[in-house]
Amino acid sequence: MIEVLKFSVKSLFTTFPSLESIYPLWLQITVSATWVSLILFIAWLVYHFTDSEPEIIRKIVHIGTGNIIVIAWLLNIPAELGIAAAIFASFITLLSYIFPILPGINSVGRQSLGTFFYAVSIGILVAIFWDLQQPQYAAIGILTMTWGDGLAALIGKRFGKHKYQIFGSNKSWEGSSTVTITSFLICALILLSTLGNNWQIWLISILVAILATILETISILGVDNLTVPIGSAVLAYSLVQILIIN
Repeated sequence: MIEVLKFSVKSLFTTFPSLESIYPLWLQITVSATWVSLILFIAWLVYHFTDSEPEIIRKIVHIGTGNIIVIAWLLNIPAELGIAAAIFASFITLLSYIFPILPGINSVGRQSLGTFFYAVSIGILVAIFWDLQQPQYAAIGILTMTWGDGLAALIGKRFGKHKYQIFGSNKSWEGSSTVTITSFLICALILLSTLGNNWQIWLISILVAILATILETISILGVDNLTVPIGSAVLAYSLVQILIIN
């Protein structure tokens, strides 16, 4: 246990795929549940005690809960637990479209299954990349969606002066640029932490950022919460296998 405590954050990220879990299941569940509960409580407070728009509340949950993938990565949470949680969350979000289980989260003024796709994407990526013992790619996908798409909506709404429309959806160049920059930074930071610094990392991060932006731009009805994380994760993993591993 003493040796475990001596691990640096970088060492933990680098060696994680080959580690067996060093944390008891009760701690993994407690930390994860506490984090999600905290985010939902903050969203509830904002919903009931402020005049914030529904989109703000939704993005609090969107950005906050997405970071659960980092907790799952660092604590080496079993894939079965992550998948079960994603299935449960998917069921709750579907119910919330019918009943006011999560007031303010789905009411964004448009038809969208984004919250449902969000939970589904987490389950799919955990199933794929935990099995491959490469959880960092699940993190790339989820965090790209969490921060890229989340910040794009907020920045585009607040600062988006240069509008364009695609497939009936209103977009802004400011929002799309936010997806690109954020996706690039997330991918680069995670790959640098796990693979070290080389020119391929920067190229891969640029390509992932471009794909994430395209998918976020062309997706409708909230399906970007499925296409962006899965597309980003799969592309990052595939390019690493081609350009670095092989």
